[in-house]
Amino acid sequence: MADDLTWLLRRLVETVPNTQSALLLSTDGIAKYWHGLDTDGADTLAALASGLCSLAQQVGARFGGGDGVRQVNAELGRGILVTTAASAGTILAVLASRDVDAGILSYEMGKLCTQVPSHLATPSRRGTTAPYNGNR
Repeated sequence: MADDLTWLLRRLVETVPNTQSALLLSTDGIAKYWHGLDTDGADTLAALASGLCSLAQQVGARFGGGDGVRQVNAELGRGILVTTAASAGTILAVLASRDVDAGILSYEMGKLCTQVPSHLATPSRRGTTAPYNGNR
């Protein structure tokens, strides 16, 4: 991706009151663009958000929820983490305080994801194989 999408994340954080940071990451946990985080924080949040989405996907696959994960929310002691599927291979993760209006935040996250889907897609890595899922 040649475009720097940090401005979109900054706009999201500035538009939704009580939002602290936003991060675009690949589904394998690589931080791509972020606002409101330092590099270490972005890398850590990318790994954690990817793991949460992967766990949710396994719950869906195992217990009949389907293969896709649209959104995962975590209520934290002083805030919330909201992740949403942004595009093929890309996740949008947002940290906000408990005072955020979750409906407005989810709406703005969805709007961001539909505005520029071609810029958000993360292509598959070359030379990788599908992980073993227990069925042969």
